[in-house]
Amino acid sequence: MLPELQRSITWIQGTALTIGAVLGCGILILPSVTADTAGPASLFVWVFMSFLSFLLVGTLARLVKIAPSAGGITAYVQLAFRKKAGAILGWIMLGSVPIGVPIIALTGAHYVSYVTEAADWQVTSIAGCMLAISILLHMRGIQLSANISTLVICVIVFLLVTSIAVSLPHVTIAEFKPFLPHGWSAAGSVSVMIFFSFVGWEMITPLAEEFHRPEKDVPLSLFLAASCVAGLYIMLSFVTVGTHSYGENGEIASLAMLISKGAGESGVYVTVCLALFITFATIHANIAGFSRMVYALAREGHIPVFFGKLSATKRTPIRVLTAMAAVFGLVLAAHGLFQIDLTTLLKGPSAAFIASYICTMAAALKLLGRRDIGWWMALGAFAACAVIYSFSGWALLYPAVLAAAGYFYMKTKDGHKKKLDHVL
Repeated sequence: MLPELQRSITWIQGTALTIGAVLGCGILILPSVTADTAGPASLFVWVFMSFLSFLLVGTLARLVKIAPSAGGITAYVQLAFRKKAGAILGWIMLGSVPIGVPIIALTGAHYVSYVTEAADWQVTSIAGCMLAISILLHMRGIQLSANISTLVICVIVFLLVTSIAVSLPHVTIAEFKPFLPHGWSAAGSVSVMIFFSFVGWEMITPLAEEFHRPEKDVPLSLFLAASCVAGLYIMLSFVTVGTHSYGENGEIASLAMLISKGAGESGVYVTVCLALFITFATIHANIAGFSRMVYALAREGHIPVFFGKLSATKRTPIRVLTAMAAVFGLVLAAHGLFQIDLTTLLKGPSAAFIASYICTMAAALKLLGRRDIGWWMALGAFAACAVIYSFSGWALLYPAVLAAAGYFYMKTKDGHKKKLDHVL
């Protein structure tokens, strides 16, 4: 009998993994960037996007009860439409996380250069170390990975709550006037940036087969994580605007200024440490969810079955993790050799993430009845994601190319199978 994924994740660990998947380095710079662009009105946008995130979370919570599978969102699309639809979404996701995760690691590593003036090769090395540590931990088993993630998230939340607490006494009402210094158009423009701060909820769903009680624990993890992330984002935006910790001294300065109110000049160093913690938590959670999704795709025959093998002792998708490590190395090498702009490199994976949300919400509209509140949540999220997706520019083509590659692979595979059946 082949080994199966081990059921060992609790709702506490699930909540930590979910927070880690969503709470990226954007929390360090976006409150100040959005405040600089839209003024105090940016706080309203953060509240609105937090509400939108609950629509996404509510829909995913309903879907995971219907299909608690390692396939995650690909399983929902497959159940709603047909097997090939889930496979095509899987191929779209194959072009997102393997590129997006190294970019996240590089973004976090770049914070070190603000303090140490590290060279580019040193920044790349730091990113590589974080990725390697995460891969090795996952190879050791999901229980160890989940425990490490829980510890890291506790440190992150403590540091962020502390920075908010020491900043609150310095908030003044005068900083919130005028509320719309640049008009509603500016507030609308920052909504796209803020949306990407709430991407990552889907990465917990492929871990459903490893929860003790997936039908209860996964939805609980999703809603607890959404509440924590929304609270941190909104409160950080509030103190950033209220203390006018934006528009000066570069991107990293905003949170550093907040922390320095309690930590003095060492606030910059605390911020750098916080950036590295957040970066590791994000890449760790994404690797966990994505590796299980790829394993499930191989198990279903949507990609080569070579990747559908688990470690006999640790019950982890060892071949998928090894392949991910190789791809991560190629992305880091390409960035180091050609100095590819991270923003440009991220546009494709970002479009793929939005496309995956659109497909998932469409599946929810098919699977859930209109009397189910999840259906209405899915409808609102579908409309919002479709509008945001329209602003992706040239990156709109990226998910289409990946989908075409997946369709071609399945077509070729079916052709070979028919020839073999005919011969037999």
